[in-house]
Amino acid sequence: MKILAIRGKNLASIEEAFEIDFREEPLRSAGIFAITGNTGSGKSTLLDALCLALFDDTPRTYGASENISVEDVPGRRLNQRDCRTILRRGAGSGYAKADFVALSGIPYRSRWQVRRAYERPDGALQNTEIRLYNLDTGTEEQGTKTELLATVSRLIGLTFEQFTRAVLLAQGDFAAFLKARQIEKAELLEKLTGTEIYSRISVKIYEYFKEA
Repeated sequence: MKILAIRGKNLASIEEAFEIDFREEPLRSAGIFAITGNTGSGKSTLLDALCLALFDDTPRTYGASENISVEDVPGRRLNQRDCRTILRRGAGSGYAKADFVALSGIPYRSRWQVRRAYERPDGALQNTEIRLYNLDTGTEEQGTKTELLATVSRLIGLTFEQFTRAVLLAQGDFAAFLKARQIEKAELLEKLTGTEIYSRISVKIYEYFKEA
């Protein structure tokens, strides 16, 4: 799995539309690069946009320490862990997009969107939407949001928990990876390094030995 581009609009501290295309210079030829900026400039929001597009969730909301509700509009409250709270205040809608190459080598675009009723800043938040496009054929994958999210996980080979534990580590989460159970770490490392075939070979050898 390879990330090709991240796009978004009206997410947290970033107003209007933004785009980071890793196929364009100077990122195209950069081996290692850093995301830097002042507090509140939107560094974490870029990573949030990636997770929203792929998993309909973010580390900052998923890992909220307290399960409390916050006021959205008069008469309506949202749970602090609801990823829709990332929509910028005063915005009627927002989105996150991620272009990526699946394990099969086929490029896809996953699009997450949230809007308020009638796209009015004072409207109630509506349910989030997920869309998935095959960039080779230009066709849209069909299915419910749950089915499309399952398809994305299958295409990249990782669940949200695995992705945020081994690929995109939120602040302070590296310790959680180190403290994970041995079987969990083995599964993650196999997927990241492409060595899961050796586990399958080991199972086959055991089955043949047992049969013999």
